[in-house]
Amino acid sequence: MPTDTTDTTDTLTELFEEHRPMLLGVAYRMLGRTADAEDVVQEAWLRWTAADRAAVREPRAFLVRITTRLAIDRLRQAQARRESYVGPWLPEPLVTDFGPDSAERALLADSVSLAVLVVLESLSPLERAVFVLREAFGFPYGEIATALDRTEAAVRQLAGRARRHVDEGRPRYDVDPAERRDLTERFLSAAAGGDLGELLALLAPDVRLVGDSGGKSKAPLRIIESADKVGRFLAAVTQGADAAFEVRFLELNGAPAVLVLADGKPDSVFQVEQRDGLVQCVYIIRNPDKLRGLADPAEA
Repeated sequence: MPTDTTDTTDTLTELFEEHRPMLLGVAYRMLGRTADAEDVVQEAWLRWTAADRAAVREPRAFLVRITTRLAIDRLRQAQARRESYVGPWLPEPLVTDFGPDSAERALLADSVSLAVLVVLESLSPLERAVFVLREAFGFPYGEIATALDRTEAAVRQLAGRARRHVDEGRPRYDVDPAERRDLTERFLSAAAGGDLGELLALLAPDVRLVGDSGGKSKAPLRIIESADKVGRFLAAVTQGADAAFEVRFLELNGAPAVLVLADGKPDSVFQVEQRDGLVQCVYIIRNPDKLRGLADPAEA
C-alpha cells in the first residue's frame, strides 16, 4: 500500500508539538504532578503515531480526547494511592510563566493555583475533566462530550456541579501579584527572624498552614489553624534553621513563591495566600519527590 507522502513522521511530530503545551496543561490540572502529566502526554504521542490517519479528522480533538481519557484512568489510580498518603497532600509545584498580564493569564493562573488544584482533588475524575476542559481551556460542551463519550446534557450537568463545588472551595478574593510578592517577602523576613510578634501581625486570625512531606521529611502531619498556632510553629522551626540555606523567589502555579535550597538542592517551597493584606494560608511543600523539577531553578 503506497505511503501518503504528506503524512510523514515530521508532519506527525510537528502537529503533536503544536498541541503539546495544551496537552501538558490539561494533564497537569487533572493529575497535579508534572511527571504523571508527562507520562500521559508521552502515551498520547504513542497512540497518535499508531492511529489510523484516515480516522483522525481533527488532530487537536483527537489528542485532547486521548490525553483526557488517559489522565482520567491515571487519576483513578492516583486517588486510590492518596488514601494512604502520609499527611496532607498538595500538588507538585509547577514553574509558570503565562506572559504579560491579561484576562487569559489570570484565567490560566487561577486554574493552576495550589488552592484550586486542592479543591479539584475532591471532584470525581469526570467532573475534574469537564472543569479543566471547560473552565481552563474554554472547550465547547459538545467537544467535551465527544472527548468523554457522554451526552452534551450530561456534560453540562457535570460542569455545573464542578463549578459550584470549586466556587465554594476556592479563595474569594483577588490579589495583585506585586502585593502578594511584597507580603511574601515580609512574611519570609519575619519567619526567618523568628519574631513571633512580627509574624502574628502578618497572619489572619483564621490562617491555615498546610504542609506536604509525604512522610519523607519533617512537616506537620495535620493542618495547623489559627494565627497563634501557625505563628508559634513557624517561629519554632526557623530558630534551628541553618543560616547556609539559600532562598530564591520564583513564580509557581501562577503566583509568587519561595524556594529554599540546602547545599544547592531544593529543600522546601513556601507560598502564601493573601486576603485584606494578611496571610490567609501558608503552603509548605517538602516532599522531595515533588521538588525534583526545581533542581535547577536558574534554568526553569
